[in-house]
Amino acid sequence: MALPHALLASLLVEGPCSGYEMVKRFDEKISCYWMASHQQVYKALRELETEGWVSSETITQTSRPNKNIYSITPLGQEHLANWVLTPSEPTTIREDLMIKTQVGFLVPRPAILNELKRRCETHKKNLNVLLSIEQEEFKDINHLSKEQKFHYLTLRRGIRFESDWVAWCEEAISLIQDDL
Repeated sequence: MALPHALLASLLVEGPCSGYEMVKRFDEKISCYWMASHQQVYKALRELETEGWVSSETITQTSRPNKNIYSITPLGQEHLANWVLTPSEPTTIREDLMIKTQVGFLVPRPAILNELKRRCETHKKNLNVLLSIEQEEFKDINHLSKEQKFHYLTLRRGIRFESDWVAWCEEAISLIQDDL
């Protein structure tokens, strides 16, 4: 997936926003499956506007710099729909912790245990954020609109992703601690 598709999807599902708000959305709701820096988001939004896939409206602010509010255009929706119709392939896992764990026997056990515990806490925090979003935005899953169902499915994937990480970290910690 390219960053532009993630941005278009967010504008379609969550509505118009500024670049700053988009970065916040990524941090809060999308980071379990897509990461982007401030610079990447702003650059991609400008490129999307050049393509005609988003439009922007400048909002004048008195105590802050002006801000651009971006919206997806009909052409952007069409592009996004065409992209959805193309087959996708699983992405390759690139995770430093897997390599560290593979060769963790090279370092004192407390060092690798501390890293596993730290990562476990990180994933627990991420999981709690996603669970709170689920509770706030999807109280009654039996009465979701079509659009809400699709949004809910991506949230559930994030919850399962973080839950699996927590379970794996706890399993790894237990196995290594038993070896002490």
